[in-house]
This record gives sequence, C-alpha cells and structure tokens, in this order.
Amino acid sequence: MTERRDPIAIVNDFCAAWTALDIEGALALLADDAVYHNIPVAPVVGKDAIRATIAMFTTGVEQVEFVVRNIAAHGDVVLTERLDIFTFANGRIELPVMGTFEIADGRIIEWRDYFDLQQYMSQIPGANG
Repeated sequence: MTERRDPIAIVNDFCAAWTALDIEGALALLADDAVYHNIPVAPVVGKDAIRATIAMFTTGVEQVEFVVRNIAAHGDVVLTERLDIFTFANGRIELPVMGTFEIADGRIIEWRDYFDLQQYMSQIPGANG
C-alpha cells in the first residue's frame, strides 16, 4: 500500500517548484488530465495544454516566486492566498492570487486561480509605455 501524501504538502511542493523555476517539477505534480483554470480566462485540460499555457505567460521570465501567505485544506481541497511574483529583465509583475487545488491519488487534478486580469495586464513589462 502506498502512503497517502498530505494535500497541503503537495501544494507546497508545487509552489516551491514554481519558485525554483522548475516548471517540469511543478507539472509532475499534476495528473495527466488535470484542469488549469485562470478564472478570468478559459480553462485548459491536460499536462501538454497546461505546459503550453505556462510557456506563454513565462516567456522572458527570469525569476518566479509564489509567496504563500495562507494555506488551508478541507479534505482533498487546498486553498492558497498567494502573491505570485514574475521578474523580467525590464520589470516585474506582483499579483495577489487566491488558488484552489483539488487533489486525487497524490496529484493535482484541478488548479484554479482567481485574480484581477486587469491588474495583471497593467503590469506586463513594456505594455504600458
């Protein structure tokens, strides 16, 4: 029998992988058919689609930090209050995010992030001047 991993530990490992800019390590914590939904935009399904989505918004990123301010779980659902920081050569984005992660069989099966899309767009380096 395999040992059941704590859902909070899985999500903390996921956030730590982002901070290490280990995108493949973060993706390894997702189920193959996982759903990633940035609530202001359409969801994507499956690791390959998630990888492509992540590649779009991390192009030119030199450093990432997922600062977990609060984390709580109810069964296999983990809630995070985070500050996601993306650093580029010419600026940075600091985005407050509420994240919901659903865990099954030791993997993230659904990842939903709630944030202000306009706040994100207004911080994209080079987009406002």
